[in-house]
Amino acid sequence: MTAPNDLNFCFPVRELSNERIKMTPFKASIHSSPFCSIVSVHPELWAHMPAGPFETVQDFDTNFLEAVVHRDPGMVLFAIIDKTKPPSAADGEGELAGMMSYMTSSSANLSTEIGYIIILPLYQRTHVNSNAVGLLLQYALEVPSKGGLGLRRVQWQCSSVNAPSIRAAERLCFNKEGILKWHRVFHGGKEKGKVHNGRELPRGEQDYGRDTVVLSHCWDDWEQGGREKIQAIMDRQH
Repeated sequence: MTAPNDLNFCFPVRELSNERIKMTPFKASIHSSPFCSIVSVHPELWAHMPAGPFETVQDFDTNFLEAVVHRDPGMVLFAIIDKTKPPSAADGEGELAGMMSYMTSSSANLSTEIGYIIILPLYQRTHVNSNAVGLLLQYALEVPSKGGLGLRRVQWQCSSVNAPSIRAAERLCFNKEGILKWHRVFHGGKEKGKVHNGRELPRGEQDYGRDTVVLSHCWDDWEQGGREKIQAIMDRQH
């Protein structure tokens, strides 16, 4: 299925699906309310991210979907639908299990990043994350003749102290490239529940900082066994 034509994204967007997961463009009128009803009581899900947490649906729609996602031609946000669950108000094929995006995408450089990953607590440590990331990798790195975008690089960035995210990336065949020290400032981070990098704050400043681990899965990784490894991971029964 093709996506709505009003998306402001630099690459073609369509629904991505296999037997267990569907990735469909996040639509505020359908997905925001069920998503926020869960994440509003789990602010820790935003602890390592530059955005969030958000207290209300309006806050999420205005300060994340509109201000961060929709204005950026390098970003598109997907709702993750778990097709192994019964139909729900969020989707006729299953339950809303989280969100995930392509971001910092560049048509000139044939690159993208998988980010803003939130898997709702009920669906963590299941097939959801591996299949959702796998579908995004397949679409990004597969050649156009096989239905993909033919990109050269897919990136993953996360906090250096977010060990679960680093492990998840490495398990999904991303290769660690390095660490960007003091990469982000979390303005008001303490009050927002952000996690500091553990280093001494500079010059008496109060805002937390994030060191960022950079990992990647590139076209040559994909062609040299990555395609098969990702498919095997997606095929596992959890």
